[in-house]
Amino acid sequence: MIVEKHKIRHDQPVIKQLDETAINRIAAGEVVERPSSAVKELIENSIDAGAKSVSIDIADGGKTLIRVIDDGCGMTPTDLPLAVSRHATSKLSSDDLFDISTFGFRGEALPSLGAVSRLNIKTKGIETEGAELTIEAGLTSKVKPTALNRGSVIELRDLFYATPARLKFLRTDRTELQEINKIVKSVAIAYPYISFKLRDISDTRDRIIFSAIAESGNLDDALRKRISKVVDSSFVENSCAIIAEREHFRLSGFAALPTFSRGSTNLQHIYINQRPVKDKILIGAIKAAYSDFLAKDRYPAVVLFLECAPHLVDVNVHPSKLEVRFREPGTVRGLVISAIRHALAEAGHRASSTIADSALGAMSMNSAVPNSMYQMNNKKNRSGGFSSDVVIKKSETDQTDSFGTLGFGELETPSSSIANESKDERLSPKFPLGAARGQVHENYIIAQTEDSVVIVDQHAAHERLVYEKLKKEMENNGVKRQVLLIPEVIEMSNPDVERLIVEKDQLLNSGLAIEAFGENAIIVHETPVLLGDFDVKSIILDILDELSNDGESKKLEEELTSILSRKACHGSIRSGRRLNQEEMNALLREMEITPYSGQCNHGRPTYIELKLSDIERLFGRT
Repeated sequence: MIVEKHKIRHDQPVIKQLDETAINRIAAGEVVERPSSAVKELIENSIDAGAKSVSIDIADGGKTLIRVIDDGCGMTPTDLPLAVSRHATSKLSSDDLFDISTFGFRGEALPSLGAVSRLNIKTKGIETEGAELTIEAGLTSKVKPTALNRGSVIELRDLFYATPARLKFLRTDRTELQEINKIVKSVAIAYPYISFKLRDISDTRDRIIFSAIAESGNLDDALRKRISKVVDSSFVENSCAIIAEREHFRLSGFAALPTFSRGSTNLQHIYINQRPVKDKILIGAIKAAYSDFLAKDRYPAVVLFLECAPHLVDVNVHPSKLEVRFREPGTVRGLVISAIRHALAEAGHRASSTIADSALGAMSMNSAVPNSMYQMNNKKNRSGGFSSDVVIKKSETDQTDSFGTLGFGELETPSSSIANESKDERLSPKFPLGAARGQVHENYIIAQTEDSVVIVDQHAAHERLVYEKLKKEMENNGVKRQVLLIPEVIEMSNPDVERLIVEKDQLLNSGLAIEAFGENAIIVHETPVLLGDFDVKSIILDILDELSNDGESKKLEEELTSILSRKACHGSIRSGRRLNQEEMNALLREMEITPYSGQCNHGRPTYIELKLSDIERLFGRT
């Protein structure tokens, strides 16, 4: 690659004032990145205007037409020209910049849109006549009267016609429409009492892409209905309700069970004072809250609403207003992590019901099996891998992966009391996972409840139980430390040294003993026994990165829990291990009293429940 030699100017550059058109186009480049950005700005204006109904019409992915119609308070003929001039707004005074409670406050949206499109505005105030105004090529028309019901109709045609270079960076019409749909849905979630409709009117089509009627009733019920409509019909029933407060912040919403995880962050909706955001502190806190339950390539589904006084959060950080800055980021992060973990712990052994639905769907599709398939082959083992009340040979009980040596015997299992429970008692609601009836393929426990059949993955379930036991032991006894024969000195900048020393006590709780070693280095005296012989410098640098980015570090904790997870995996019942009925029931009872037992350490389900009514439907009984 040839780097061009820097050119030295011999003439004196002259600073010139940009004209209004250039200023607006530069501002538009920050505010309006693509059609979905324009839709977002216009919808937010409608909500700020108190609209109860918002309709959006789109043509060609928003490139040729974006029309937003609302029934808000509208504008007066006098205010209309001001609305399209830069930095004119009804939502902010000079003293309110750090106390913002509306979507808009900069007065940039409409003039920016007028600079890059052909903009037409029709509006009617509460007690005024309708008025209309047009902006094209930077020229604003005079206000003229128009017939209109109360509200506004804002129409953008030929987006970016004035900046054709921007058009080259847009995606296909379909992709742009999908992005618009995401924006509309995201806003619709937070405003259940407002109706939304998105239509694609390209060519002769008139296709409704999204529609949500205004909900009624109390806010909790309205939100549940709107979330079920927008996010996923099964999201709420597979989620834990979140209600928590800490100091000046309140968190509410829903956090999905780990078994309802997804392969992307598409089902993560986060709001601050009803404003959709993509804040790294909140996203990081959600990730940390689920770190014990999900594999690295899986993402939790959440809808979270954070409420606080406007002065505690700065939304004037980024042109898109998607990024914010908290006055107390540590408090917010701690609130999110603790609230989600508490809710998941309360969920106990619950697992996603959609897994059972998928299994039933698969069975339904394969239910039409030829009669010949039911003919028994007498030469094969008729048990089909099924063992019920099996008698375990001595050689099998002596295996190194027995319950006792793997830690199951050490768990506080209620096996002694189980033996005294009658069959009917085991089927009662106090035993949600029912009574063991047998074992399939030496890996899956079949249990029966009053109204369902439960299938348990014995290895995944026991792995979770052992993992929770190991974590509890570490929490109660602390992290054992080992003294380094030769303390390790790690050089770094003085700000980094100070940043680490502030976290000194927290690191010690995780087994890492450090001290300042001069102004530009630290010295490590002790490390966690669990980590064995590891690259101390690498861990320290990772901790510094997290402290710099997130304000706190979970790196050491994650390393420790990762090792505990591996120990739990190796120290749990193996697939292929035969269990007698007492052992199977002991496992079920322990699952019922252990937090997070509905999923293994990687977010997979430890059991599925098939309702008797669904099974009967499979056989045509209902």
